[in-house]
Amino acid sequence: MTTTQDTRTTPPTDDDHGFEVKTRRRWPWIVAGTAVVLAITAAIVVPLLNPAKSPNEIAGATLHVATAEGNASEQALVEFIAEEVAPKYGLTIAFRGLADSNTINRAVSEGEVAGTIYQHKLWLNQVLEANPDFRETAAVPVFRWGFGVWSDKYDDISEIPVGGRISLYSDPANEAQGLWVLERAGLITLDPSIDKAYATQDDIVANPKNLTFVLLDFAAQSRALPDLDAAVGYTEYYLAAQIDIEKQIYAPAAPDEFAGQLTIGSDYAETDNVKKLVQAFQDPAVQEFLRTDPSVKDILLPIDAE
Repeated sequence: MTTTQDTRTTPPTDDDHGFEVKTRRRWPWIVAGTAVVLAITAAIVVPLLNPAKSPNEIAGATLHVATAEGNASEQALVEFIAEEVAPKYGLTIAFRGLADSNTINRAVSEGEVAGTIYQHKLWLNQVLEANPDFRETAAVPVFRWGFGVWSDKYDDISEIPVGGRISLYSDPANEAQGLWVLERAGLITLDPSIDKAYATQDDIVANPKNLTFVLLDFAAQSRALPDLDAAVGYTEYYLAAQIDIEKQIYAPAAPDEFAGQLTIGSDYAETDNVKKLVQAFQDPAVQEFLRTDPSVKDILLPIDAE
């Protein structure tokens, strides 16, 4: 936070050394001093009354779309849209890598950046619950992440043994996605009365192989794969760890709740810039890029991926 230091100084006063000080001689000092005070006060107050506008509100401004630093596939997608799609909509788009989830979402909420594509709706809901001052909206699904079951020991999901140890991600949203995948594979059954997008291990009503679950974060899970029977996680983390795609033994298309969203600041949703940004991300060229470009192969999938 920037604080404003009051730099006002009091004009020097005439010392009374036995001389009569005429009022007409003090008047210019009073006027000058008042003018200085008013000028300094205006310099302090005017910026507060007229805060800098977000680029979202300025015609022709560069709109930044942010993801986590070092995410090469998401950066490639944003840069493709910036170069090949944005000009059709009269936009200038640029990629920005930011350090972490809260930094990205705060920048979107406050209009520092126009949007992000790093999260699905459930993750966004977690962020908003933890940060009630954030104002964001999932505007449109853009892609599906590669996500499935990985194993260093087995070639088929049916080979997972009784008593097998399977890792899920340690955050609630992605734990739910992992449980959804395992149910699709026939390894567990979830309570049919619950919203499976919010499922936890407490919602498992059938576990015929008596599987046990190990919760790990994104990077730790891929490192631990040799010590597990299987793990359910994002393709990008496994490929980044130099694990061959052949070790992904089951990968159904993710449901809509887990599609990567273009997330925008709610306060800027009706600006011309952000409306055009949403249109650009919906352009058919985006889905063709996801289907064909090697920079995102197996990591970011088109919305209609089976």
